[in-house]
Amino acid sequence: MSDQPSRDREALRAYEKDLSKAERKVAGEIDPGARGMVVAVCVLLAMVSLLLMHAGSASGLEVLTNGPDATTERIALPSQVFVWLLAVFGIAISMLALATRRWVLAWIALCGCAVASVAGMFAIWTRNTTGVGGLEPPSGAGAGLLLGWAVVIVLTFHWSRVVWARSTYQLALEEERREQAAIAEAFYQALRDKRASGLPERTQRPASSPEGDDAGDEPTTA
Repeated sequence: MSDQPSRDREALRAYEKDLSKAERKVAGEIDPGARGMVVAVCVLLAMVSLLLMHAGSASGLEVLTNGPDATTERIALPSQVFVWLLAVFGIAISMLALATRRWVLAWIALCGCAVASVAGMFAIWTRNTTGVGGLEPPSGAGAGLLLGWAVVIVLTFHWSRVVWARSTYQLALEEERREQAAIAEAFYQALRDKRASGLPERTQRPASSPEGDDAGDEPTTA
């Protein structure tokens, strides 16, 4: 019976350790839910945007590889930066984040798509601005550029919701953690109370008490 409290403490600590390990594992994962389908569709549309015309006769792939048509259409640096950001973060990292469900990859995809949204705005602006030295303004933004810009904006919104959302499993673990902490506190309080009440109590009779005096005196006879 004396070993029972120590066994209970060990079992409680082992349970707390397993719960902490599960919390750390879940904290590094995401649960996109229905948004995962939206992100997958956006990734597919981002691929399609690279096949469409980015500006004039230059497709998104030609802008990505700096092909001859890209040189002919005078593709500016913002357009090249945008296409690279779209390919890396809007397609590659987003696909990895969906496949692995890692929170870090989702966060990287969010940051990259946010930067790509700004770069896309500058890319569209450069396609409608007069060139240096009185050159005629280049051809306007093509369907591929407009579609790619819309896609990264949608990806930025949904990745932000996925990154900051907490899954139901995480909430359940937090609730279980609070209950476990309350149980542990009650357990240790019970041990303290038991230890305090189990101290040896030595009750000594007073040296001089009315009962003791009467009991110790022998009756006297006249």
